[in-house]
Order: sequence, then C-alpha cells, then structure tokens
Amino acid sequence: MVEKPAALRMVNIEKYFGLVHALRNINIEVGSNEIVGLIGDNGAGKSTLVKILTGVYPPSSGEFYIAGRKVNPRTYSVKRAHQYGIETVYQDKSLGEKQALWRNFFIGRQITYPFGFINVKKEKEIAQEIMLNTIGFRGRGITVNSKVNKLSGGERQGVAIGRAMHFEAELIVLDEPTVALSLKEVRKVLNFVHKIKEGGKACVYITHDMQDVYEVSDRFIIMDRGEVVASITKADISLKALDEFLLGYSQGLKDKELS
Repeated sequence: MVEKPAALRMVNIEKYFGLVHALRNINIEVGSNEIVGLIGDNGAGKSTLVKILTGVYPPSSGEFYIAGRKVNPRTYSVKRAHQYGIETVYQDKSLGEKQALWRNFFIGRQITYPFGFINVKKEKEIAQEIMLNTIGFRGRGITVNSKVNKLSGGERQGVAIGRAMHFEAELIVLDEPTVALSLKEVRKVLNFVHKIKEGGKACVYITHDMQDVYEVSDRFIIMDRGEVVASITKADISLKALDEFLLGYSQGLKDKELS
C-alpha cells in the first residue's frame, strides 16, 4: 500500500513585512489524516502563517507542499489554494446569512446543466447527503431549504465543515471556530471536528482555548514570536502540562531560562 504524502509540508518559510521579520524558519508537517492544533499567544505568528497557507500572503522565502505537490508562491492565491484542496472555516464568516443551506454548499461551485442553468435538484440531493451522512446533521426542523440565519453558531460551523469535507479538501483550516459560542454550541463544533478525522481528512485547528484543541488534536504545534518552538504529540503531554508550557512563553519565563 502506497503511503499518502503529508497534507502539508512547509520548509524554511520566512515572512518579512518591510523590516519586520514576522515568520522565522518555519518547518512544519501535517499528516494526511492528522488534526494539528496550532497554538500560541497573540502575536505568535499564527495568523500570518495561515494567510500564507491560504494564499492571502506570499512567503518571502522558503517552499511548501500540499499533498506532495510543490506550490509556486508567485502564482499562489486564495483561488489557487482552493484548487490545491485547502478549505478554510472562519469564525462564523463562512456562509451567506440569508441563503438557503443547499445554496451555501455550492457557492462558487454550482452544478449546472449543459446550457449553464443550475441543477437545483442535484444540488439539494447532495446537500441532503452531506448533512445526514458527512456531518450527521439531524437537527429537528432543519432542512436543506432552511436559511443560515435560522441556525445556531455551532450548526453554522457544521455546515461550513461539511462543505469543506465534501469538496475533497486535502487540508481543512479551522480558524477560531468556537469563539463566542456557548458550551453547548462548542460541543457541536467539536463533534464536527471529530468527523473530519473520521472522514480521513487533515486539519489545522487554530484556537486560544486549550481544552477544545486538546480534545480534538493528535499533535500540537506551538508558535512564539514568529517561530515554531515545539511540536508535541498528544500522547506526550497532558492538558495541564500544555497549559503550563504555553504560560511559560506568554509570561516571558522562557526568555529568563535562556538569559
């Protein structure tokens, strides 16, 4: 059996904004069926790294690969990221509020007849399949015709995750998906994240909530001031120890150790 290449491999990625050295010597890998928690304090470089990955910023130097394919940074863009199989789910910003669910699944990727008209029947059938079987979405009173603004925050994130899984994403990036959600809604989102793993997909989960990221991740990549300072598998660290490790950086204790 041929082993699948890593969903993501970044090699010596650097990013400058003028004289500001935002990312330094970033080397990370995410396996083809691995959930990695990307964590660190504000200003650690997480957002910049994700923007390079999703085609918003080009790297200043270095190279990266998606599912074994080398990315050309000169032509890489948000649109090209989708073509490579990178899907991003942001905090409650990924869906059209006033659109029906089935329309949201196919925004920008409509199924059409030969003359260009949208095949509504087919799109609704596939949306129903995604809701029931991909993400196990069985909320009472919710159908493919329901408007997004009728859904709870956790349910909206489930739709966005289900859409990403359906379009054969090599890597799903979850950017603070549980911010401002109630505990009940957070639980829904975490259940959807478990579905990513069960579906054989890879995921980068970015959050400040250590309890959430600890539950769903296989491994943790910790960033501090533009550098990767650790890559730790879940089996090698407890939630309490992970909290203490991060606290050491946020309070500058690591600087004192090195001085």
